[in-house]
Amino acid sequence: MTTSKKTSPDDTLKAIQDGLTLLGLGELSHALDETLAEPGKDEGRLAWLWRLVEPQVRRRVENRAERRIRDARLPVRKTFEAFNFAFQPKLDKDLILELATLRFVEQGKNVLLAGMSGTGKSHIALALALVACMANRRVMYTTSADMLGRLNMSLADDTLTTALKPYTNAALLVVDEVGLEQVERASASRSGLMQKVLLPRYNEHRSTIITSNIPWDKWGDYLDDHLGATALLDRLLHRSHVIVINGPSYRDWSHKKEATTARATVSPVTSAAVSPPSQPAPATTTGARRRTK
Repeated sequence: MTTSKKTSPDDTLKAIQDGLTLLGLGELSHALDETLAEPGKDEGRLAWLWRLVEPQVRRRVENRAERRIRDARLPVRKTFEAFNFAFQPKLDKDLILELATLRFVEQGKNVLLAGMSGTGKSHIALALALVACMANRRVMYTTSADMLGRLNMSLADDTLTTALKPYTNAALLVVDEVGLEQVERASASRSGLMQKVLLPRYNEHRSTIITSNIPWDKWGDYLDDHLGATALLDRLLHRSHVIVINGPSYRDWSHKKEATTARATVSPVTSAAVSPPSQPAPATTTGARRRTK
């Protein structure tokens, strides 16, 4: 008659740690050591288990978000906490924060941001993109010039279908700086590449954020295709939050402030401080409406 050898607590602990390592759960193994070293007072089983699992979950979520951010090709990480809403007091802050819930992505709606350079359009777009990455959404950021340039080059080797996929398949596409680069016009007018990206996204109810410094009713001139621009805008504006920011340029104000500070440090006479405009031009938000000439 044989008797089974009783496993000691230390042997059991080592077997658990080896198993966690084998499963690639290093954080969980480390958390187990810490939890056993500092047992919680009057801690229930579920609370103890969550204290054990939470570090691994947190790390997985953080790593997943970092992958989303990297794949999205965000040029810089912008947040709403860093956005100076006080500088654009007429901007509808409640609407912007509502967009940050990402309900517009769930509803397949677009966000169209128009205004002069420096008014915060790109900051808002990038902050929304970052929020979407953190929520594990597939995001793609591009400037209009870069997207059209890449797609135009794909025409040369007949790879346009493949080149379009990252732009058409993303759950959220950010097309920044439409109209900023003059080179875009030739690319867009020759191949209608803007339509090839945005029309399929409209049909599939996939959200797009566009920033532009040209009015919507000037897109026909910009694309050199009034009929195509009308069809495109009709679909874009159909399911969109349209935000027009007519306020001052934060970059211009910041540059002037820095220049004044620099002069004050080299001059014995203190220069007058530069203050933000007291009455900035109003920023307006509208629903999904299309302008007509």
